[in-house]
Amino acid sequence: MTTLVLASQSPARLQTLRNAGIEPVVIVSGVDESRLDGLAPRELALGLAELKCRAVAERAEVPHGALVLGCDSVLELDGRPLGKPHTAAVATARWHELRGRSGVLVTGHALLDTATGRLVSRTAETTVHFAEVTDAEIEAYVATGEPLHVAGAFTIDGLGGAFVTGIEGDHHNVVGVSLPLVRNLVAALGHQWTALWAPR
Repeated sequence: MTTLVLASQSPARLQTLRNAGIEPVVIVSGVDESRLDGLAPRELALGLAELKCRAVAERAEVPHGALVLGCDSVLELDGRPLGKPHTAAVATARWHELRGRSGVLVTGHALLDTATGRLVSRTAETTVHFAEVTDAEIEAYVATGEPLHVAGAFTIDGLGGAFVTGIEGDHHNVVGVSLPLVRNLVAALGHQWTALWAPR
């Protein structure tokens, strides 16, 4: 069995990997994400994923031979990257902008093999169509606190799911980690996806 280290504190990413049969070791990178401010959405998502991946791969507690996965998501709207809003005011303004429209959820994925030092990285993109939500729904949703700490100010696997009318692309990518893409990255490093599965 190959150990996967998840360089992310996202509970949704962890749960997605667990549902796919993998029990990753979670080590949070703690990198300063503002270092890459000003980049275009795809470059930002990929750059942050690589930054987090490399930062965690250097930690002493990472088992030798483990694969380290860094991910970062942004929602692209009108060519701008929308990350985590952090405040209720920003989340509210964002939803007024999103309602009745579509955005592209871009997730950067970086995978590093600690045995060889090789890193492979790519982005996954999923188009997300948002409902024509009311002012009252936006206010109630923001009041829950859920959209404050997630890219694009929404979740598809939580309270925000009712406000997403459809997607084009990989559903898991919207949650934060594209399983088909990670499988391809694992193969590119010469490993078997099924070797990551925890014993059942």
